[in-house]
Amino acid sequence: MTPSVFQVAVLASGSKGNATLVRCASGSFLIDMGISCTRVKQALQGLHVPMEELTAVFVTHEHIDHVRGLPTFCKQYDIPVFASRGTWKGAGTTCRTDFSRGGEEILNPGESAVFHGLRVESFPTSHDPLQPSGYVFHLGDHRFGYLTDTGYVGDQARRSLDGAEVLVLESNHDTVMLKNGPYPLPLKKRILSARGHLANDAAANFLASLDNMPREVFLAHLSQENNTPQVALATVQGLVKQQRPASVVQFFVTSQDAVTANDEWRITYEPSLF
Repeated sequence: MTPSVFQVAVLASGSKGNATLVRCASGSFLIDMGISCTRVKQALQGLHVPMEELTAVFVTHEHIDHVRGLPTFCKQYDIPVFASRGTWKGAGTTCRTDFSRGGEEILNPGESAVFHGLRVESFPTSHDPLQPSGYVFHLGDHRFGYLTDTGYVGDQARRSLDGAEVLVLESNHDTVMLKNGPYPLPLKKRILSARGHLANDAAANFLASLDNMPREVFLAHLSQENNTPQVALATVQGLVKQQRPASVVQFFVTSQDAVTANDEWRITYEPSLF
């Protein structure tokens, strides 16, 4: 398989914190800063990427597991941060921080921007913060997509993500495990709602419905209480194969506590890092 033009390393993924590093010919950037700035810096050092190499950060929404490290990052680095207007408003409340240093860029769902030769497309997700976003990054004819924290995949998200060669996709919970699990009923209803989180089978059905499926998929934002890496992978891989038997997709299951990287990183850096 020809290497992708996008090197992707999910630094952390889950309800305790999310951050993803993407590197391509136009530069390196982060999606979300939901872990401490120190932990991000340490993870990047392990990948031989200095923080100063980052060209931007793109934030999906203001929940703390996506913005925890943002105040420190904004104070320490003069690197632009993109988010929707609603996300900036919500992040100020979540982090108890006045984000007004001048490096905050507005990119609302449905809008696109060109940055360092990369076209960035934002689309709406179905979640319960103020103005959440998913992203597609275009480099020539190549695309990388990012979609987590959504109760379902809307039409605009589906159109945007169709044809992405690498995709980070939420596979949050096994529905039976969630329904039978220890969470209180209101929380179960929130997660299962249209503004909650994407179940394993819903993620699989979305993938199988695409006209042009990705070649690499990172299963992300797995619940530590209502899912396991084994269940998520078996469910998604199995359902995709049932519906699209000729498909060839490489799956990676992300972790809350460890870096998960595609083969492009392994080609560039020593395998012992992973």
